[in-house]
Amino acid sequence: MNDASLINQSLAGDTGAFGQLVEKYQLRLFNTLLPMASSREEAEDLTQDAFVQAFTKLHTFQQQSAFYTWLYRIAFNLALGRKRRRRRIEISVEQARESTGAEPVDTREAPNERMERTERVRQVRDALETLTEEHRAILVLREMEGCCYETIAEILDLPVGTVRSRLHRARLQLRDQLHEVLNEHMAE
Repeated sequence: MNDASLINQSLAGDTGAFGQLVEKYQLRLFNTLLPMASSREEAEDLTQDAFVQAFTKLHTFQQQSAFYTWLYRIAFNLALGRKRRRRRIEISVEQARESTGAEPVDTREAPNERMERTERVRQVRDALETLTEEHRAILVLREMEGCCYETIAEILDLPVGTVRSRLHRARLQLRDQLHEVLNEHMAE
């Protein structure tokens, strides 16, 4: 069943139809939010909160864009709000990782390989953290989610030219940040 039919059934009171939308987009939304969240648990919470808001505001969805685009915009705004609140609390990234255990553990790897991979993940996350929210969102949508420029423009309500220029700047900033981290690592 297509999204429009599921949305119409949901609006008519069929909660099972909305459940099908959740099943269809839950993993995709979670994976998109994971790089922007401070932990897996936060990404899970954001995903759940986005679906709750989408359900309560479904009557406002005008179906001029794809459902996922609308859903992602809700999730992105929730993530921004949490990030602003979290800045006030000022908890370090390392403390958050230690308390949540967000780094995946692969028992098939040798301990040194796992440590190196964990360090690389930390370095990329730290480099992503230095980007502005706008640059990080565009980079995640393009590089991790595979969205085209037009979809990113629609999700973030920006002109396509702005998306292209911000993506270019985000890539340059990320490259520079990773270059600095690698140079520091090589000096040790």
